Amino acid sequence: MRLIISIRSSLLKGQLPGRQKCIVLDEIHKFARWRNLVKGFYDTNKSAVSFIITGSSRLDYYSKGGDSLQGRYHYYRLHPLSLNELNPDPSQEDFKYLLRFGGFPEPCLKGEEKFWRRWQNERVRRVIYEDINVLENVREVSLLELLAEELPNRVGAPLSIKNLKELLEVSHETADRWVRIFERMYYCFRIPPYGAPKIRAVKKEQKLYLWDWFLVSEPGPRFENFIASHLLKYCHFQEDTEGFRMELRFLRDTDKREVDFVVLKEGKPIFAVECKTGAKSVSPSIYYFRERTDIPVFFQVHEQKEDYIKNGVRVLPVQTFCREMQFP
Repeated sequence: MRLIISIRSSLLKGQLPGRQKCIVLDEIHKFARWRNLVKGFYDTNKSAVSFIITGSSRLDYYSKGGDSLQGRYHYYRLHPLSLNELNPDPSQEDFKYLLRFGGFPEPCLKGEEKFWRRWQNERVRRVIYEDINVLENVREVSLLELLAEELPNRVGAPLSIKNLKELLEVSHETADRWVRIFERMYYCFRIPPYGAPKIRAVKKEQKLYLWDWFLVSEPGPRFENFIASHLLKYCHFQEDTEGFRMELRFLRDTDKREVDFVVLKEGKPIFAVECKTGAKSVSPSIYYFRERTDIPVFFQVHEQKEDYIKNGVRVLPVQTFCREMQFP
């Protein structure tokens, strides 16, 4: 049920459709007193009706304030479509399609690059000129556009706020704040390093990725962003449905040896993933870190068809990896 003019007055009077076991309230956070309204609906109908509250990033943003709904709901983060959602038994063609059009439902299901370009332009404008402009006190909105255009070029590498502040000609604090704003608006996300005790791990660097991997033009970083998005979705799914404390990190030492991702569950690593476009050889960094960390399983995921095990490391195609890991 969408909050539109024809039913707005009924909702504000506390009148709900009869004989409905589940009611969806979409974008209701645009009503200033939505939390008290939903609280009233739940408290008076909880034995007979379930409610699903959906919305944009603003809904998540508003929920961080004084929460009158505490203890009355479960929070779920909605991600772009994964490879398994596109096809439970994905093929290499399915992977190439999803890599090409991204995981946001409208452009992905439409499958047209012209539509995607128009949709993406509208999305960026909406994030910058509507969501950020309403929720944050940012005067230099045009510089946010420049930052949005620059971040795809930084994917897969440690993000230097110093370099960004020089590009934008703003202070370090301002550049860092703007990146955090984009994170809150679900435009990008960063992952921290995993500091295993027996390696000289970097401690402060964070790697950057985008929620829409199609924005990344270079094939290697786009593939790495694709895997990062699937792993983040896996971590959020385990947290939101099972209650486990999950973390997505990366391995990198001061000699610049690196493995792209490490997934932690309740503070302990459960597997690591290295991304390669080809499948000819195993990264030497995997063997180095396998000897010096307590990570039990290492995968090397690629875009080709080869599937083999070498010296205990599983090298496999991305579609097989997604299927066997049963990503949501």
